[in-house]
Amino acid sequence: MAQPMVVLNVLSAGAAQSVVQKVIADVQRACGISVDVAFGAVGAMKARALAGNNGAPADVIVLTDAMIDELIASGFVTPGRFDLGKVGTGVAVRAGVAKPDVGNADSLRAALRAASVIVFPDPAIATAGKIVMACFEQLGIAGEVAERIKLFPNGNAAMRWMAADGDARCIGITQNTEILPIAGVTYVAPLPDAFQAKATYAAGCAAATAHRAEAADFITRLTSPAARPMLAAAGYEF
Repeated sequence: MAQPMVVLNVLSAGAAQSVVQKVIADVQRACGISVDVAFGAVGAMKARALAGNNGAPADVIVLTDAMIDELIASGFVTPGRFDLGKVGTGVAVRAGVAKPDVGNADSLRAALRAASVIVFPDPAIATAGKIVMACFEQLGIAGEVAERIKLFPNGNAAMRWMAADGDARCIGITQNTEILPIAGVTYVAPLPDAFQAKATYAAGCAAATAHRAEAADFITRLTSPAARPMLAAAGYEF
């Protein structure tokens, strides 16, 4: 009797979506297994993993390094954290729109004041959203721009909305890896250093996985030295 096809369940932060999707295509082509994946903000993905991934236990989890460490300490993830790299936060506009100057606090403040809508991930669940809100506070414009904020479950969703529905004065802010892969938006520049809080993303293997070899292979393809060019092209720093 033929063995059933292995189905690997992956839960991933949206900041890793572009590279995880490439590894999924590689694994499915090379190994003949199936991969089910869910992407979202780190807080939402951690909660989903701990809740049992809606009935399907996770095999591979990709979150911030701090969250992977927490899951290792709790016994949910096996010891051994595998880092992808650091990700900074950047500014985006719709494709074809002139890039605003965001190189220092004064120019960034002026660009945000001129924006029709400012889109970014929900700070309640997303790393980038927390960074953006802290930036607004430091710039002294949190109250001023509050009515023009549009929040999304993750940066990928924010960028897709901006590409489809944003106008020429719309500005998006999220992690670089959620801007660069999206057609229809243009990466402007990183946030100035004073407002950066770079996050390291990492992968881990769930302790309860029934597919340990396949999960380990997936993580190797995502985080090994051979993956560095793919990760760098997506916006990761090492």
